[in-house]
Amino acid sequence: MIKTNIAGLSLSGGRRDNFYFCLLEYYEESERWFLKSLLQVKDQDELGGDDAIRAWAKDFEIKDLVVDFPLSNPPCHECKLDCPGISKCEVEQVSYIRGRMHALLDADKSSHQANPKNYERVRLESETLQGVKETLKNKSNIPMLTKSFKRRIRKGFIPYWNRSIDLWIWENYYNQLLKLFNVSYDSFGNASLMLLSRFAYIQRHLPREMNLFETFIPLTLLELLKEGVIGQNLISNLKDIDLNMEARQTIVKLIEEKFGIFIYDNDLRTLCRQPKAFDSFLLALTGQRIVCNKLQEIPEWCFQDNNHFVIPDFSTL
Repeated sequence: MIKTNIAGLSLSGGRRDNFYFCLLEYYEESERWFLKSLLQVKDQDELGGDDAIRAWAKDFEIKDLVVDFPLSNPPCHECKLDCPGISKCEVEQVSYIRGRMHALLDADKSSHQANPKNYERVRLESETLQGVKETLKNKSNIPMLTKSFKRRIRKGFIPYWNRSIDLWIWENYYNQLLKLFNVSYDSFGNASLMLLSRFAYIQRHLPREMNLFETFIPLTLLELLKEGVIGQNLISNLKDIDLNMEARQTIVKLIEEKFGIFIYDNDLRTLCRQPKAFDSFLLALTGQRIVCNKLQEIPEWCFQDNNHFVIPDFSTL
């Protein structure tokens, strides 16, 4: 029987946090996806967590793995030049992003000067929940600079903290992430030195032929919202201590039904009760879209740092 697999592994958190592998497997003969493995990883006497990751990848012959932390460095980490400072940096990647940010501010200023009343009306509409959802569905080449977004752009591009992909995510998802999740996106905003060092060790022991991909879990949820797979209330309930388990259960069941993924009852209970397991499941779901070649189109300028960032496309199932 011909089968294809894809795995998700959420590693964000502390050194002693428990993690979950989530493995989805596709059987071509039956044309169906299965949640093949949902395995908790924790340090044990006989096998440490880091070694368990290596053993799991080998035992299941994992070819593709999706994670939720940076797989590439920001520009400063690779630069060998005498540094003139951020504002005078001549590295092509940094100067391009700086110019693009200036262009966004200039276009916004021109729009305001051309018709101040209409500009203010559109801006206020874009900051409402309905406006955020409409923007998500109808991305523009010139995004509306809400007050918070404008403040973020004016802070500039920090080449020891941000990568090119950060600006594209701000252009297309900044207002939605802030409104629905109360978060922004910075490549290294949640990536501690401990986490990066840990994965550098793990990566040395993974199969060399394994393909690694990176994503940001709230973006997967936003894309599910955009296509009507889940509702905005479920995203809100994920942040509610009394409702988050029920919200995770509902989201998993909706995904199971929409994408034809078979999930055993025991695994479903784990996905509902354990946020880390739920996160790894969403990473594996993103991986499923990689296998199906259904990803959002991201422009080439975002990959000057050679990362493997992906965002799922759920518009065609």
